[in-house]
Amino acid sequence: QARIVESGGGLVQPGESLTLSCLASGSIGTIYAMSWYRQAPGKQRELVAAMPHDNRTRYADSVKGRFTISRINAKNTAYLQMNQMKPEDTAVYYCNAQMTSPEAPRRIADYWGKGTLVTVSS
Repeated sequence: QARIVESGGGLVQPGESLTLSCLASGSIGTIYAMSWYRQAPGKQRELVAAMPHDNRTRYADSVKGRFTISRINAKNTAYLQMNQMKPEDTAVYYCNAQMTSPEAPRRIADYWGKGTLVTVSS
């Protein structure tokens, strides 16, 4: 079975940087897109950045110019480089992968990690 694992969360001060990593492992077919979402306390989960297989990136307005998503397809890995961080970036960050499996090669399904906590505070 496929597994999504995020890493790299932690506590940073405003203005600092942090990089999150996401690894897809296990029974994987084709990964069509990898994205980062976040959920702050009391708020709904929101899309932060997305990178489909064609590498056309998409960002939430609140992070444009500060965050960068990247992928290494050969390693089934995605990253989220976060610069000039703000207290409002505090949230649990989740990685999402849209992919098939060897058992169901025609079905694109959503796979989620358990999240990694990012706290921006002085």
